Amino acid sequence: MKFVKLFVLMAVAAVATPAMAAGDAEAGEAKAAPCAACHGQGGNATIPTYPKLAGQGEEYLVKQLQDFKSGARNNAIMAGQVANMSEQDMQDIAAYYAKQSTEAGQANPDLVELGERLYRGGDMANNIPACSGCHGPAGQGMDAAQYPHLAGQNAQYTEDQLKAFRAAGRVDEPGMMQTIAAEMSDTQIKAVASFISGLSK
Repeated sequence: MKFVKLFVLMAVAAVATPAMAAGDAEAGEAKAAPCAACHGQGGNATIPTYPKLAGQGEEYLVKQLQDFKSGARNNAIMAGQVANMSEQDMQDIAAYYAKQSTEAGQANPDLVELGERLYRGGDMANNIPACSGCHGPAGQGMDAAQYPHLAGQNAQYTEDQLKAFRAAGRVDEPGMMQTIAAEMSDTQIKAVASFISGLSK
């Protein structure tokens, strides 16, 4: 029954996504200069607790920036960064990062088997669907539905976000990730986060 609800939620999210105005990647490069302090040159963060933005979908990035600005997503650092951003600024920055190439990380060999199994096939006995169903077999994401690009993402960041979803400290609409993460153990979260880090699009 939980799987049926999840698929309905995924379908609603995919259909309900509004069209977004085009951003200017060249303008975005200059506007993104302050972002490099946390997110690295070209969006490849080297600090493991910060996300890589390189290769991320434009629509997903704009939505996250909007959520930080509105307070729908709570982060004191990002709230300050987006306070004076216009919608055009957000679109330009998102366009810039979307054109960058993600540098893959290195998965922990001890966690690859479990991580790949969860990513590609889920855990049906515990109502955990395959990550690849929304995020793609190569972690490329589905930007039209605002499902993020995951390939190469910092493992610690992914682990932290899954735990935040599980604790309902981070909320997505219509609640898919909270529902999924609620069924995941610490070991499963660590394994899938590590596997994602080693994926290359």
